[in-house]
Amino acid sequence: MRNVGLAVALSVTLAGCAIQRAQVAQDARAQMVGLSKEQVLGCMGPPANKAAEGQTEVWSYASGNGFSSTVATADVSTSGQAARVGNQVYGSANSTGFGTAVSTRRFCTVNVVMTNGLVSAVNYQGPTGGLLTAGEQCAFAVDACVKKQ
Repeated sequence: MRNVGLAVALSVTLAGCAIQRAQVAQDARAQMVGLSKEQVLGCMGPPANKAAEGQTEVWSYASGNGFSSTVATADVSTSGQAARVGNQVYGSANSTGFGTAVSTRRFCTVNVVMTNGLVSAVNYQGPTGGLLTAGEQCAFAVDACVKKQ
């Protein structure tokens, strides 16, 4: 019973962290607007990719903690029979089964859009989090750019 309580406490703690990271990612979308290229380099480092068109640049960063979840199902059926003949017992058993598993990985690509050398938007792409924690995988890249309250 103690292990169940520990598992529940750990799950609640991890969910709280994911919600907090989702909030950091949401805050970054507003707080980073207006930062200079130098400020972005200072808090996020050099981007993995850059694209430019006219006065607009997009810097891309990979973000995430490698979280993946797997859901597995299995169906097993067994059958058996036994017969007694005199002092001897004869038996047989059969077992068949199949299973499936689906694994998903969460990650985020952070695109920092700059116009005339200043951040004009921060966009996120990918499976960035859960239903209540959208964007939480993006927080790893933008965390140093967000002012803590």
